Amino acid sequence: MAKCCSFTASRNWCFKYSFSNSGLKSSTTDLTDGTIMHCWIPKNHKEKKPTLVLIHGIGANAMWQWNEFISPLSSRFNLYVPDLLFFGESYTTRPERSELFQAQCVMRIMEVYGVKKMTVVGLSYGGFVGYSMAVQFPEAVERVVLGCSGVCLEEKDMENGMLQVKSVEEAVSILLPQTPEKLRQLMKLSFYKPAQKVPSCFLNDFIDVSL
Repeated sequence: MAKCCSFTASRNWCFKYSFSNSGLKSSTTDLTDGTIMHCWIPKNHKEKKPTLVLIHGIGANAMWQWNEFISPLSSRFNLYVPDLLFFGESYTTRPERSELFQAQCVMRIMEVYGVKKMTVVGLSYGGFVGYSMAVQFPEAVERVVLGCSGVCLEEKDMENGMLQVKSVEEAVSILLPQTPEKLRQLMKLSFYKPAQKVPSCFLNDFIDVSL
């Protein structure tokens, strides 16, 4: 679908305007080891404000999950909103894929920005990353808030959980959907009241642009 006719691309543009209008700017950092991290950062970091790092879960990119919170939070905090690796504009050629590595990459860009103390809020998968940041870097993470993150789950909990799958491949096909049917399945698992009867053309557009 042409970008000018893409609903997803149009929403991305609106989100970028919203973030910029709330005092944030887009920043890309090369960590020099094959890793590129993208993050929304304050246009002017104010020392009198505390720093808040917002870490998104599995989905499109940070903007889609945090947009509604940016305006009210930006008046009280220096906001840093990274795209985790393989989401948005962040990626790596290194083989590591764990939340430990994700946490280390987020902390490395915070060091680049000169941020030494922070509160971390993690949503879903981002909660695992935020929890890992707090464990690995307790001197930097003063507080951590976890939303919808099963960091204390045991293996038996996963076996009896709502997402029962037969293999890792099946889980990946749902969490990183490549077809409208799989995206609908993910929406049903992720939302209390998922949207009904979303046309496949919109779902394909979202997959093509964002996933």
